[in-house]
Amino acid sequence: MGLTKTENFSAHQNEIANLLKALAHPARVAIIDYLLSVDECICSDIVHKLPLAQPTVSQHLRELKNAGIIRGSIEGKSICYCIDEKNIEKLRLYLDGIISSNTTNAKSCLV
Repeated sequence: MGLTKTENFSAHQNEIANLLKALAHPARVAIIDYLLSVDECICSDIVHKLPLAQPTVSQHLRELKNAGIIRGSIEGKSICYCIDEKNIEKLRLYLDGIISSNTTNAKSCLV
């Protein structure tokens, strides 16, 4: 498989691809679902809710944080995680554009 030539794509396309790539795992989707239900929490809260070991949850949190989907702030000896609204808004706008384009340009597709 060849290397992705990210320099051939716009900054916006690369940014959206990185955000979507970070969400492309069911554990990360579950973490986002949980964060949306509680607004913010620490890693151990997520560990108690998901059937995953603490190191696995930490790895998924790190991926989400590196992509900019969540933020983490230090509170004592823990990191408190929450959704990064700015980047979620970018995703929403992008997905809304796909949905709008699909409904206004709906054509039959022979499969």
